[in-house]
This record gives sequence, structure tokens and C-alpha cells, in this order.
Amino acid sequence: MKLLSKALLMIAALASIALAADKPNLSGDWKLNAAKSNFGPIPAPATYNRKVTHAEPSITIEDTQTGSALGDQHDTRTYTTDGTEITYQANGADVKSGATWDGDALQISSKVSIQGMDLVVKDKITLADDGKTMTDAVHIASPQGDIDLTLVFDKQ
Repeated sequence: MKLLSKALLMIAALASIALAADKPNLSGDWKLNAAKSNFGPIPAPATYNRKVTHAEPSITIEDTQTGSALGDQHDTRTYTTDGTEITYQANGADVKSGATWDGDALQISSKVSIQGMDLVVKDKITLADDGKTMTDAVHIASPQGDIDLTLVFDKQ
């Protein structure tokens, strides 16, 4: 029985290491590839850079945009990938957000109210097998309808 307990503990430890290894490390300096991105009805910004610092379970995302429909923007947010809710400011509005893993995709769910309109934003961030391309599939749900965007970033 003692041997069986040790074997089960060893298997559980190995399984947790394997699960952690399945998560891609999104760290790096990323630049928007506008030609591969799709902003739908929203005009693309002139520039969009993303810096990611990722040490599981913490991930910090710093976005800097110039020439966007809302002007120049810069925001930084730090998540833990266990879904813990954070609050940060974006364009003068409070955003409530949380991040979790769905397989090898980082899922970020956010809620914000802008001028009395409630929006739900869902990001699905994936890393290409070669680690050189990061894709952020964004779904925005609003009372006026849904919008889907695809942001493709190249590692710098």
C-alpha cells in the first residue's frame, strides 16, 4: 500500500509538470502585423506594440498604440492565470478582467461600461508553433451587435 501511495504521488507530480509545460511562454516584444490582422469595422491603429512578461502563473501585458480611433493609448495589466479578477483603467473606464488557460490558449474575459453601454470582450491569445507569431482573436459583444477582430503580432 505504501508503494502504491508513492507511485500515485509520483504520477500526480509528473502530470502537474506536464500540464505546466503545455502552456506556451508568451514573453517578448511584439509588433502588430497590420497586413495579417483584421480590424473589421474599426480603423487599424498607426502602430501597435505589445510587451508580454510571462512567468506562470503571472502574465503582464503592456499595450502601446498610436493613431487609433480613440487616440494614442497605453495600458499595462497583470493577470494571474487562475482567473482572479483584476480591475484596470482603459480610456477612462474601469475594466474588470480575468485570465485562464484553455489548453494552450490564454483566454482573457473583460467587462467594461462605456458611456452607459456594457461591453464584454473575450480575447483568445495563441502562439504559433515556431514562437514567432502571436494571434489575439478578440470578440466584442455589445448591445449594438458583436464584432470580431484578429490581431496578429510578430516577435521582435
